[in-house]
Amino acid sequence: MASATRTGDGRRSPFVPLPPSDADKAELYKGLEAALGSSFSSEPLSPPCNPLIIVISGPSGVGKDAVIKRLLEVRQQIHFLVTATSRAKRPGEVDGKDYYFVTKEEFLSMVERNELLEYALVYGDYKGIPKQQIRDYMAKGYDIVLRVDVQGAATLKSILGDSAVFIFLVAESEAALVKRLIDRRTETAEMLLVRVATAREEVKHMKKFDYVVVNAEGKLDGAVKLVESIIDAEKARVRQRNVQI
Repeated sequence: MASATRTGDGRRSPFVPLPPSDADKAELYKGLEAALGSSFSSEPLSPPCNPLIIVISGPSGVGKDAVIKRLLEVRQQIHFLVTATSRAKRPGEVDGKDYYFVTKEEFLSMVERNELLEYALVYGDYKGIPKQQIRDYMAKGYDIVLRVDVQGAATLKSILGDSAVFIFLVAESEAALVKRLIDRRTETAEMLLVRVATAREEVKHMKKFDYVVVNAEGKLDGAVKLVESIIDAEKARVRQRNVQI
């Protein structure tokens, strides 16, 4: 159906077609299906995104805990996997939230029962990743965030391969990192020396990771937004990562 409108001088303008009615569109839709010999599917063209395992690593003092804490505040359907450790609690840490604090004997029993995806002896204490916690939350559709040291990340890479996302967190400079370690006031001068020397070696492993994120002083939100962008990009991959634990 078409109509004509009058111009300013009273003359009629050429006929302009009206938008098709809902009935016309429905008829056209059915006609296209009939011509193709099949109905149009309402199923999503893109398959659902697989839950991710996101491994965040980097030298001591780089701000892994701060980045993960803010990430959990701003993003839904993400679970921070609480690792088990045999070290003593630091001031302000909560059992079951920061770590599962166990004795060395209890930790070694977990190893014997094959309950850990990965474990390591770090600065004289054990740290490990419980398998069942990963399975439970991924079954609910949650992305899993793991916080491990560089040694642990290397072990996870050998176990998970390309099925997980590996992010290396760094400070803006070595000097900034050392100042952060000093400000923590949790280590003796001798232990600080060990951590700084270790950090220098760990930075050399950056190229083995998928991504690097700079957590500069006072720019935590920027670092977290970059981690979110990485997760979003991974969700948009044509070939999804698929984790089997």
